[in-house]
Amino acid sequence: MKQLLLLFFMASAAAAQLKAPDASQFVGPPQGTPVAGAELDRRSAEVAGLLRCPVCQGLSVADSPSAMAQNMKEQVRELLARGYTDAQILRYFEQSYGQFVLLKPKFQGAGLLVWLLPLFVLGIGILIVVTKAKKLEAPPPAAPAADDAYLARVREMVEKE
Repeated sequence: MKQLLLLFFMASAAAAQLKAPDASQFVGPPQGTPVAGAELDRRSAEVAGLLRCPVCQGLSVADSPSAMAQNMKEQVRELLARGYTDAQILRYFEQSYGQFVLLKPKFQGAGLLVWLLPLFVLGIGILIVVTKAKKLEAPPPAAPAADDAYLARVREMVEKE
């Protein structure tokens, strides 16, 4: 029992020392200047506003109350304090979570389809509406000839009433 407990505490201590991979492994060394103070707060909020919360999915990391978003905000803050640029931070999160984490997707690949498909559908809708409106403007077909005996009798009955 004591050995099992000791093994558990050793495993817990080892797990506590594990950290997320360093950003330099993904995006290289910092290319900006480290920031601190009010500038760090402002830039952290700005960059966090460009990232989508993986938990909430409809909110930015800056607006999300989830624990995941809080961790991501702290990571953004840490990276800015170390001197990473906004572009490097966005690239780091994109490589970690995929392009979905960006609130403004890139205009390439599947993102290109996401941006252009609604415009294409809107264009087709406008074309259909214009075509149908032109058909409505066309004059109605000419009335049938008056030489129809049945029609003449019906008109005569209507006029008498």
